Amino acid sequence: MKLCIAEKPSVARDIAKVLGADTPKQGYFEGNGYWVTWTFGHLCTLKEPHDYGPHLKSWNLIFLPIIPDPFGIKLISNPGVEKQFKIIEKLVADCEEVINCGDAGQEGEVIQRWVLHKAKCKKPIKRLWISSLTEAAIKEGFNNLKPSEDYQNLYLAGNARAIGDWLLGINATRLFTRKFGGNKSVLSIGRVQTPTLAMLVQRQKEMDAFNTEDYWELKTKYRDVVFNAAIDRLKTKDKAEKGLEYLKQHPFEIISFEIKEGKEKNPRLFDLTALQVEANKKFGFSAEHTLKYIQNLYEKKHTTYPRVDTTYLSESLHPQIPAILQSMNFYKEFTTPLLAQPIPKSKAVFDDAKVTDHHAIIPTEIAPSSNLSREEKLIYDLVAKRFISVFYPECKISNTLVEGQVGKIPFKTTGRQILEPGWREVYIKDKKEDTEKKEKDEEQTIPEFKVGEKGPHKPLIHQGKTSPPKPYTEATLLRAMETAGKQVDDEELREMMKNNGIGRPSTRANIIETLFRRKYIERKKKNIFATSTGVELIDTIQDELLKSPELTGEWESKLRKIERGEYDASQFKEELIEMVTNLTRSVINEKAKVISFQEEIQPKQKKEATPRKNVAIIWEETDCPKCKENKLMKGKTAIGCSNYKGCGFKIPFLLFGKKLTEKQIHDLITKGKSSKLKGFTEHPEGLSEGILRLTNDFLLDLKID
Repeated sequence: MKLCIAEKPSVARDIAKVLGADTPKQGYFEGNGYWVTWTFGHLCTLKEPHDYGPHLKSWNLIFLPIIPDPFGIKLISNPGVEKQFKIIEKLVADCEEVINCGDAGQEGEVIQRWVLHKAKCKKPIKRLWISSLTEAAIKEGFNNLKPSEDYQNLYLAGNARAIGDWLLGINATRLFTRKFGGNKSVLSIGRVQTPTLAMLVQRQKEMDAFNTEDYWELKTKYRDVVFNAAIDRLKTKDKAEKGLEYLKQHPFEIISFEIKEGKEKNPRLFDLTALQVEANKKFGFSAEHTLKYIQNLYEKKHTTYPRVDTTYLSESLHPQIPAILQSMNFYKEFTTPLLAQPIPKSKAVFDDAKVTDHHAIIPTEIAPSSNLSREEKLIYDLVAKRFISVFYPECKISNTLVEGQVGKIPFKTTGRQILEPGWREVYIKDKKEDTEKKEKDEEQTIPEFKVGEKGPHKPLIHQGKTSPPKPYTEATLLRAMETAGKQVDDEELREMMKNNGIGRPSTRANIIETLFRRKYIERKKKNIFATSTGVELIDTIQDELLKSPELTGEWESKLRKIERGEYDASQFKEELIEMVTNLTRSVINEKAKVISFQEEIQPKQKKEATPRKNVAIIWEETDCPKCKENKLMKGKTAIGCSNYKGCGFKIPFLLFGKKLTEKQIHDLITKGKSSKLKGFTEHPEGLSEGILRLTNDFLLDLKID
């Protein structure tokens, strides 16, 4: 038998269906010469310090730095994980060949290799590498299985990343907590999270140190067009008023009039970071939520693999583009003109040299049905329109520059008109927040001027205030992580800098959420600010290596070189060991101080103890979460919508062999999830405990949390 190991049960089901392994067993599927089983993401993790010796449970400085030799892995301590691993271990022992069907990326490779290593796998291993979960993609992947050795460098890079994060995270966190935490709380230090926090703290200090100043500008209106004086801003009102008097004494003269036609390039296809940036700008979605929505779309087979860092497609995909466009029924008004002629094979879209593990995020030929959540529809729409727009012509524009003078003071103004919308046609019907904003700057209509013409004008003074640097939003922070803190607007230059960004596209959302969870940063509306604890922590860290985005970007570059076989993973590990050792020595010798921890949540005043009452849940007063039009009602076997036939929503009292209380069902409905529950005896994947969640489709899902 051939054993396929997927990264999660839902993917295993898709693969089993394609392979004809349609007999469900305990923890796997069987049929047609295949066993198809699964992990739950990470089944294994690097060992913790105390696994190498009980004395290392203590956070005593005398035991630092902790440098295991060799590093070991262990199962995550969880009954469901242990049960599933035993099934995998037995199948590995009994099979003829293993097919690694893990997530086709660096983290997926590490997850599977660690499980196979723990299971002492000696069998031949092949690799399924696919960019979407459609039936056609899975079939093609199995027809083109790769040798596992082809992905050895990918594994070495992922393993080096995990070891590097362990070495720095464990040692620096213990070091700074013991030295500066004052036994109040853990001070979390990380290879990526600390330089990310440092960028936010730096911006915070720039804003705090900024002194707002008044300034005055001279403007004038000639033939209904506003011109700005092409001189430095004036710093006193007196100078501005003198300038105004001067302008009143002279006519306006046109000295230059120039119209240039130009083109506005098409936007690039989305990589994960660009999608997260766009979703944050347009909808206010956090990076973590956008990743969740696009991952759902991938697993529902509507989009391709999302955890990517390229904006290009493989050249071999070009023949498949018409079929994808043809399937996008909802976008026919935009796809029909494209399908009327051959799809261009532009290097700005198709370039094998720019494709890494996977190509950019695009729709598949499986168009979504109406059962997507609102958020998933919004994300799909972003991906779909971006995909369509790259095949449209460039947008043709005209730029007008007019220069004039009043006496000896030069003036100028610019205008911009769209001559042919090209790719902008796809976005014309969108809600026009961005477009309206552009149109405000954009640009007054400018009539025909003649050089040398003169006439009366209406001069005026504009008073303004200098603005401090803007706080980071999640969108601008993601961009800063991608470019290691450098301000880069040019798309091509940004593409070149990705190798030196901090973190990977798939991990940046989690890094930001970790900083929120640790109370080092906080969100105010769309803006992100460092808390007082975050600022103090960065001020306490003297070692630039720990907090420099540029230096962390260099490490990231080395990890990518390991992936390409251009750098030795063991050398990367030795460099980090040396850094951690030097860091430990220098911090231990520093003068101790205690960081003050920000109280994020004020403790509630204790009330006098009163006997606890069981509050009855009145279902008839509770809105149905699905249709939101009817109330719920309690039946003999379930809580459900009072219009069940029309809506279909219900939660049974008996689920996966466990009887749920009304309180647990109420939590599911109001919070979207339960507390951690035990006692499940009939779960199809063998889970005995976990957290129940209400999915976007209003179905019930049990997960190990």
